[in-house]
Amino acid sequence: MSSDERELKVSFLSKKEYTCPVCDTTFHKEELLSGGGRLIAGALTDELHRIYEPSLKYGEVYPLAYQATVCPECWFASMDADFSELPEKSRGLVRNHRERRVADTELIFPGIDFHQSRGLAEGAASQYLVIRCYEYYNKEFSPTIKQGLAALRAAWLLDDMDKKNPGQHYDWLAILFRRKAQFLYNEAISREQGGKETLSGMKAFGPDTDKNYAYEGVLYLCAYLRYKYGPSGDPDQRRTSLEDARRTISKIFGMGKASKGKPGPFMEHARQVYDAINKELNESDE
Repeated sequence: MSSDERELKVSFLSKKEYTCPVCDTTFHKEELLSGGGRLIAGALTDELHRIYEPSLKYGEVYPLAYQATVCPECWFASMDADFSELPEKSRGLVRNHRERRVADTELIFPGIDFHQSRGLAEGAASQYLVIRCYEYYNKEFSPTIKQGLAALRAAWLLDDMDKKNPGQHYDWLAILFRRKAQFLYNEAISREQGGKETLSGMKAFGPDTDKNYAYEGVLYLCAYLRYKYGPSGDPDQRRTSLEDARRTISKIFGMGKASKGKPGPFMEHARQVYDAINKELNESDE
């Protein structure tokens, strides 16, 4: 690698010093550099995931790999705003579960190292750790929807890992994480409607880093993920699941026309999924 190539950085260590609430390790988080043509926005997928085209200068860049905050020593992880807010009563439990947390993560993502610059494997592992660690947060932090978001982001990073390393079963893992996201997104809405857990602890619903599709985006993903990865074996169970998905996504259309929060492309995705669900339900009636 030439000296010029070594200067083409895509990330940096932030000046902010983090102190792990579990093991008291201090560290600086790796952040993505912006600008300079590093990110070239491409298509928006049905999962509201922004695809970025490789840059001639910087190559492939994966913004999601840097989102989660992870202690490099004990592998406690969360979304950045919640990292120092881990409830005091949970800290001993997280500390006691360190060996199991690390072992389980290394079983899925062998050879990762959070002391080094993050690659795709560290990015996917960080999202897996977020899912694990939000089990220790109170309901006021909206842990279920944050786990669902982390599961979806892990699936996207696993997609990228599969493209770069085909035949290593990352595609199978990505499907498992999508199914996990399907459960968690719908569970979060169920908990909110039942008064068991608020969604107000989530400031930006993403799901990707480029836009916040807010509550409507959550409703859309609940329906889409249920349509794609929900129950499919039993016809009656499938029909009930699709009817629930249709009711969920129809709420988006009752919230008004396209706006800044609900741009036209998003509404078009919602309409396409609604029509696909309707088509399958109509076919099952025949």
